[in-house]
Amino acid sequence: MSTSIPAHFVDLVDDAAIFPPGNADLAEAVAAWDARSGAPEADLVGAFVITDHRLGELDRLLTGPMPITVVLAQGAGAIAPVAGIVARSQKLTLAGLEVALRDLDGLAENARRVVAAVEAARTEGVLDERVPVYVELPQERPSRGWLAAADEVAMADLRLKFRTGGLDESMFPGTQTLLSWLDAALDRETPFKCTAGLHHAVRAPDPETGFVHHGFLNVLLATRRLLDGEDALSALTEANADALVEALPEGEALLRTRKWFASFGSCSITEPLDDLHALGLLEGS
Repeated sequence: MSTSIPAHFVDLVDDAAIFPPGNADLAEAVAAWDARSGAPEADLVGAFVITDHRLGELDRLLTGPMPITVVLAQGAGAIAPVAGIVARSQKLTLAGLEVALRDLDGLAENARRVVAAVEAARTEGVLDERVPVYVELPQERPSRGWLAAADEVAMADLRLKFRTGGLDESMFPGTQTLLSWLDAALDRETPFKCTAGLHHAVRAPDPETGFVHHGFLNVLLATRRLLDGEDALSALTEANADALVEALPEGEALLRTRKWFASFGSCSITEPLDDLHALGLLEGS
């Protein structure tokens, strides 16, 4: 069946197939990317997510161009070198950079180091001004230091990244915590992305682990309601698929929401795609 991806879902999912819990072999992940190429449902997928230390391996596997988002395991110091490596590649296109703040006792200072590294890379001409840089903040209720770091990110026109799941139940933030992250981002007019745990459209427990996963449509609706000054917590807690779909605004409003909720990384592309099909949210469903 031919699938048309509505504009408000285009580039919603970043292909994080090689990350847990999927842990796909890189060659197999690249082959799956190539197999989707040209298909209508490929529009759901934005970039391929790779760590900085595997760039060379990825480049050797490619037969054609690929937009990538690079997770900087080496921190802020890798921003300019990684941007330079991608710029010299014949096949890689830099769609984004992601760096996590690790110094929990000095989050704002850590954020300033990231900002300085980004500015230096852009001044040198190795990092294009249009490439978004996402800064991942710790999985905690916003503290003074957390909010100060978010301020630094916002003032530099960088973006925020929120980890919404993982291999352990403790890595799934509660709805109040997640809501506080979204609210902090929107209060600072800062776009954000999510990563981990958002494989499915609607909030539900995982059948294997029992961990309750947030749904990406829940996050999308909560973002819209925060922007409109409405109750957003109920959007995050809604577990009834029909009720959630009924509560979604018109496509134009969702498209405007995507200015802020940029994307989410998922080790599965078929699961979010299948969910959107099942909910009747894709043309051709």
